[in-house]
Amino acid sequence: MSDQHSLQSFETIAIHAGNTADPLTGAVVPPIYQVSTYKQDGVGGLRGGYEYSRSANPTRTALEENLAALEGGRRGLAFASGLAAEDCLLRTLLEPGDHVVIPNDAYGGTFRLFAKVVSRWGVEWSVANTSDPAAVRAALTPKTKVIWVETPSNPLLGITDVAAVADIARGAGARLVVDNTFASPYLQQPISLGADIVVHSLTKYMGGHSDVVGGALIAADATVGEELAYHQNAMGAVAGPFDAWLVLRGIKTLPVRMDRHSANAARVAEMLTSHPKVTQVLYPGLPEHPGHETAAKQMKAFGGMVSFRVAGGEEAAVEVCNRAKLFTLGESLGGVESLIEHPGRMTHASVAGSALEVPADLVRLSVGIEAADDLLADLQQALG
Repeated sequence: MSDQHSLQSFETIAIHAGNTADPLTGAVVPPIYQVSTYKQDGVGGLRGGYEYSRSANPTRTALEENLAALEGGRRGLAFASGLAAEDCLLRTLLEPGDHVVIPNDAYGGTFRLFAKVVSRWGVEWSVANTSDPAAVRAALTPKTKVIWVETPSNPLLGITDVAAVADIARGAGARLVVDNTFASPYLQQPISLGADIVVHSLTKYMGGHSDVVGGALIAADATVGEELAYHQNAMGAVAGPFDAWLVLRGIKTLPVRMDRHSANAARVAEMLTSHPKVTQVLYPGLPEHPGHETAAKQMKAFGGMVSFRVAGGEEAAVEVCNRAKLFTLGESLGGVESLIEHPGRMTHASVAGSALEVPADLVRLSVGIEAADDLLADLQQALG
């Protein structure tokens, strides 16, 4: 991150980092460079370093500079999806025979990538409760090269002490990777806590409007960033210019959106804790949440995701999802509109029968930025 950005507030960085005025027209918003190739001034004479848009594109460059500044990293990279980013990361850092510690609560697609894809070329993995540093340490082997963390986790909203696990990773000669999708860099900056690489699904809070799919990696170390960039180009799953432009636009309002998401989620969680048909509420902002103190230490606020368990089991949970009206039944999260889903049958169906299997009576909410009273009324009628 440049010295200029290090002296500025997050809100200012979100709007200005990477968003330099167009030198040709003076446009204050970076153009969408919907282009595949670039004129060279003689063989090898590149204008601004651009030759082919898989390798680099000016709109994507603007986003990547913005991402690095927001997370306090040395290099940001934008991909076609969050899983494309994860795939590039794993194939850059790992070789056959290496071992990875993954969390016992993680996005189903991440688990599928490890269990069904990466394991086929000889990478070993084991599961640990990353909320417990002792469990992480116990899961290490002499071959461990990566410790993978989600905090808050998906969908049980577990909290991992990033600084504590970073110490464990350094002691083991492993790299700490933190999926920061649920928090966003506005609420949490894992690199400042000792993480080596941050992962994002840009589809979620960074884009913020349910209209783009994308992923990102931000590296704390410039050399690692260069290695990731090499593989990004070699593998080719890059963010397109229009997608990069949409994410850049979304990021400009990230701080104000996250403040509203967090405030609304806090009210939803409070209401659910007193509802007779709710047996448990999972939200790190609640004082009774086991990770509350850690979350308060490393997060600016507690985010917009709330999960809860319903009395009556799986069928009752599914009925709550079906009866919701303002909360849209759908996968994904982080948009301005509120979503509701049943993880066991939807986003986390791929972990059924594994150590990551989620409770059948669980409902997950992505609390949007609508009027909180309207959201509460919808949930109350859905619960019956």
